[in-house]
Amino acid sequence: METAVLKIEGMTCGGCVKGVERVLRAIDGVKHVQVSLEDAKANIEYEAGKTNATEFKSAIEDAGYEVVA
Repeated sequence: METAVLKIEGMTCGGCVKGVERVLRAIDGVKHVQVSLEDAKANIEYEAGKTNATEFKSAIEDAGYEVVA
């Protein structure tokens, strides 16, 4: 099991958090997601052979938010 932490810009409310959690959980191989509005980040636990941080970034950006380095 691997863990990725992504910094996210553009979240302004609890609905944003739920939206980001929803798109991340929909990715095959994601086991646990925790998104923090206060910290503006997502902690993602996943199976490395099934997915990766590039997929997470793409899903978050497709949902209308920005992943920053």
